[in-house]
Amino acid sequence: MNGKSTFSGGAMMRRAFTLIELLVVIAIIAILMAVLMPALHRAREQGRRAACLSNLKQLSLAWLMYADENDDRIVNGATGFSNSNQTWGDHRNELAWVDGFHPLDLEAAEEDIRRGALWPYIKNEKIYRCPTGRRGEAFHYAIMFSMNAVNHPATQGVRGAHVKKRSEIRNPAPAYRLVFIDEGYMTSDAYAVNYDQEQWWDDPPVRHGDGTNISFADGHVEHWKWRGTDTIKRARLVADSHQGNWTPETQEGFEDLYQMQKGCWGKLGYTPSH
Repeated sequence: MNGKSTFSGGAMMRRAFTLIELLVVIAIIAILMAVLMPALHRAREQGRRAACLSNLKQLSLAWLMYADENDDRIVNGATGFSNSNQTWGDHRNELAWVDGFHPLDLEAAEEDIRRGALWPYIKNEKIYRCPTGRRGEAFHYAIMFSMNAVNHPATQGVRGAHVKKRSEIRNPAPAYRLVFIDEGYMTSDAYAVNYDQEQWWDDPPVRHGDGTNISFADGHVEHWKWRGTDTIKRARLVADSHQGNWTPETQEGFEDLYQMQKGCWGKLGYTPSH
């Protein structure tokens, strides 16, 4: 034998891959992985975005059903503020959509959901959580200040801004007024954005890409993509700290702010500078 295996009566020989051939194969696999991984990540994120939008859709339908069964009155949108009367919101005899706020106690927070006003319409704790929300927290969505949540002095007496009945949502129409927003973590009371000041109150969330998922008073849902690179940068910078009171730096950033303020309050309470 000369060290090589041969098939009896044939000329075909069996030989191993050389080191160079193995390295070439490994390099090709690495290149393919580099090309495919971003596409796989995008596909997975699109699936999570779709799941989140489905959650918001179901919450919105529950929100509408609540109004249908309560003489057009919309649910108390201030998390944890059941049966309360404050200078910034009268919720006497109103059960909050989530009846309590326990961010450090998952079991207690889930009980808050089950006691909440929307639970009879949507009895599934998972619907209250985004697939990519902060782990260990019971819910990741918030209702806008304007939708029977917190009514700060700036909007008190402004017709159609802070509303307690669907019939008060007139101009613009319900298809343009925001109800739920995906913040990605638990938040007390509701999601706030200034009415009479040209700056954010709560920070813009960045979720499922360079934007966030939202729902409207007519029940439809969307993914809003931020226009401003400064909006996205700010959102990522404060994602875990929620600092608030931020002024945009670019024209596109101001457009993001105006869009959110109009979606929340229906209009701007000031003359925009950009």
